Amino acid sequence: MSVSILTLGGILQEVCVPDRDGRGANVTLGFAGLAGYTGDAYLAANPYFGAIVGRYANRIAGGRFTLDGTAHAVTVNDPPNALHGGARGFDRRVWAAQAIDGGDGTVGVRLTGTSPDGEEGFPGTLTTAVTYTLDGRGALRIDFEASTDAPTVVNLTSHAYWNLRGEGAGTVEAAELEVRAGAYAATDEHLVPTGALVAVDGTPLDFRTPAAIGARIAEPFAPLAAAGGYDHDWILDRDGPGLVEAATLRDRASGRALRVLTTQPALHVYTGNLLDGTLRGASGGPYGPRSGVAFEAQHLPDSPNHSAFPSTVLRPGERYRHATVYAFSTFPG
Repeated sequence: MSVSILTLGGILQEVCVPDRDGRGANVTLGFAGLAGYTGDAYLAANPYFGAIVGRYANRIAGGRFTLDGTAHAVTVNDPPNALHGGARGFDRRVWAAQAIDGGDGTVGVRLTGTSPDGEEGFPGTLTTAVTYTLDGRGALRIDFEASTDAPTVVNLTSHAYWNLRGEGAGTVEAAELEVRAGAYAATDEHLVPTGALVAVDGTPLDFRTPAAIGARIAEPFAPLAAAGGYDHDWILDRDGPGLVEAATLRDRASGRALRVLTTQPALHVYTGNLLDGTLRGASGGPYGPRSGVAFEAQHLPDSPNHSAFPSTVLRPGERYRHATVYAFSTFPG
């Protein structure tokens, strides 16, 4: 395996993984050079290919929340809501980078940056570190850390899209997905949680038994009809803190498999529903709907406005720590 990371946005630009016959392919959506991420077409669509998103991943309703009795308004960039940290979130930052050599076959890079008080409307100066490490067994780990000098809200994630046949090789509809979750967060027409957590039983969101993504999308279900695919948060099954297996993706054609493990309470699965073929990736192929699937391990969207959701509040003296692992392997045909 090999992994390429940009200091722009902490973007996971390329992840080359061998198939069952040892032939490598880049399995994450993105571009061959920096220009792809800074061009007008990309900035207009802003699909967040491979980026670190924050300060707050996903949506905050109306761009407003109250913390310790003080109302805060953050940048609305997905009207009527704030999305992924605002107009210039962590995906547009140029991070400082330091190479890592673990000495045990583990290599990586540590990215650091500071978000000043008031940036995009968020309170507190937030100091953040994101560390990518790749071991010799096919596991790419991302560690997220943050501290603040004033109470704030934090929700960081990776927005990498995966296609185990190779980026630009078509859709992920034939890929088999398993999600270890018995409930999902119901949302309104703007994809903001209503506060209700609903059992997946009897819905196309029940992936407790592996199933082809495309087959489930085709099932009648109003929340899917509106989205044209998946853009939902699953509440992960867990018995306590630490890493748990969240999802598995398998592609029978290549024999590649991806396991997602995380310390986060939820997994947002997005099948690239808004990709329209305008953007062309590293291989030159167009990225249309369902060209990749993103597994965004995170806290629930709009948590600052739902007291029953796990808290995303970070206070001075506390340390935000979460990890997500993308573990690759192969299986026989």
